[in-house]
Amino acid sequence: MKKQLTAIVIACSTLAFGAAHAMTKDEHKAAEKQIEATYKADKKACDGMKDNAKDVCNAEAKGKEKVAKAELDAQNKPGPKADEKLKKAKADAEYDVAKEKCEDQQGTAQSTCKKEAKVAHDGAKAQAKTANKS
Repeated sequence: MKKQLTAIVIACSTLAFGAAHAMTKDEHKAAEKQIEATYKADKKACDGMKDNAKDVCNAEAKGKEKVAKAELDAQNKPGPKADEKLKKAKADAEYDVAKEKCEDQQGTAQSTCKKEAKVAHDGAKAQAKTANKS
């Protein structure tokens, strides 16, 4: 656990100071491996859960991984397209989690919940595109 925390701190430091210097291939690979390790640990933490709580947990873990990878890409190759990709990854992650949370409801409430999640997702993606064009 302590090794993992240290690696996360290193990866975050690399991301935070990345604007000052470009990442080497080795630094990039190390950050990718850390993202994978974090994802596996997050997913393993879901194993003890049941039913929809497990599905929500898995969606959160997968979303966190996608966002971390998009952040890494944006740091490695900054620019408007990378920023848009990151915003879309965040929107997709939030949408996937929201859809899973809607599964706890039934009938009309579930349907409404999913529609609201879709509207929020579509809005976030449109905003990401608009921000890229500015």
